[in-house]
Amino acid sequence: MSRRSLLLAAASLAAAAGPLAGTARATGRTPKVLVIGLDGALLSRIKDADAPHLDALMAAGLTAPSSIYANPLAPTMSGPGWSTLITGVWPDKHNVKDNAFTGHRFDRYPDFLTRIETAKPSLTTYAVSSWAPITDTVFSARVDTRVSTPSAEYDTGTTARAVAQLRDGDPDAMFVQLDNIDHAGHSDGAASQAYLDAIHTADAQVGQMVRAVASRPAHADEDWLIMVTADHGHTDAGGHGGSTLPERQTFLIATGTALAPGTVRHDVKMPDVAASALAHLGIAIDPAWNLDGRPVQQPQPDDFDALRPQLTARTDETGIPASLLGYTHTPPPGWSVDNSAMGTGGVTEWRGWSFTTDEFWTQAQRDQQRESNLRARGVFAVADGDEWHDKAVTGTFDSTLVSPAHPVTGGGTATLTYTTYYRHESPQKGEVLVSYDDGTPVTVRTYTADVPSRTETVALNVPAGARTARVLFRYTGTNNWFWVIDGVRLSWS
Repeated sequence: MSRRSLLLAAASLAAAAGPLAGTARATGRTPKVLVIGLDGALLSRIKDADAPHLDALMAAGLTAPSSIYANPLAPTMSGPGWSTLITGVWPDKHNVKDNAFTGHRFDRYPDFLTRIETAKPSLTTYAVSSWAPITDTVFSARVDTRVSTPSAEYDTGTTARAVAQLRDGDPDAMFVQLDNIDHAGHSDGAASQAYLDAIHTADAQVGQMVRAVASRPAHADEDWLIMVTADHGHTDAGGHGGSTLPERQTFLIATGTALAPGTVRHDVKMPDVAASALAHLGIAIDPAWNLDGRPVQQPQPDDFDALRPQLTARTDETGIPASLLGYTHTPPPGWSVDNSAMGTGGVTEWRGWSFTTDEFWTQAQRDQQRESNLRARGVFAVADGDEWHDKAVTGTFDSTLVSPAHPVTGGGTATLTYTTYYRHESPQKGEVLVSYDDGTPVTVRTYTADVPSRTETVALNVPAGARTARVLFRYTGTNNWFWVIDGVRLSWS
């Protein structure tokens, strides 16, 4: 298929999707989902390779680079990676720690095709993979069709089966996994020509699937969401499983309803693939499912994410690439940082609360569990006493992040929610305080022990007569660990 033909096919898919989420439903088009997994693929190398079909999909829709965990949560291996993508939850929930799948919790956190079968059993689901554990273990027997391609056929057979199903069948939700990019990474390394050649081959196979979708007789009456993703990255020399940023890299390329052409986003995470598929098919995500993913069609930016254009390069850090823009001390409008009690000296990047990204922060020092900051997205706030102490300091770390004043109703109730991740070492403390009408802050939560990455909910009883509330996050310590805050929201009734 020529590059021009693929561009036209991708453009056709984007045009058929329409600009608004409600368009397909309003015109009666049938929603359908195709997820294509490229094992071990690096987005940066896709951009380097001769990959016209993937390039066309990026031009027609969304491109979202992202990063994943590392040990001790789970190594950057296929078992945890595919399980995260397919179930919509991180390894601390699905409990897949390696490629043996021992102790998995797929009964509690099933794959997205199984959720589709449960919610809408009339829909047709199909999964085919070149790596058999995906279709043998991760996807359940409730899926209508699961095919583990014979190893002798490998990605050629997987592609042929996927194309045949798209051309001759009527799938509502499909998952396809191609394996050879990962094979090339292991044998020759991600910096090799062999790896680029494997991307080129996989790109042609993706093109066959996209053409099969666009050529369907009923295509004009269908609303396709196509997502391309990867389970992990690779080192230049070859291999994965460790904590380097290339091993922790993944991405989402997506075309479909509500995804504007040429969009690049930094708030998308690995579990969003499953959530996005469910949402596109009109399946409401039950809070009881406890998913970590959220639909890409429904972005939820917070105040910190607006700081991305202000991020600057390193100042004192040496392990972070000099070209990477990744931190600022300037808070968003309405926010402030009180460093009046903060010590002096130390590493500039981490003096008091900073606003940063996973890519920047985790490279300050690997293997100290910064990679376990799973649930913060995009730009987040961090107080890192450990990294601040890597240069001479006087005094202690004592910094307070202060929110804007939110309107509240006196005598009523309010709910504070935020994403947090706190690693503790005494003497150290994290305090969440609330100040009503800029009065004396009241402590509503204290951290003096490790807290894994999670979303916190704090119920607030608003004093009678109060009209505003500010939230304060105070971190105190010496050469200790760190505290992450993101997604702060205050609602009231």
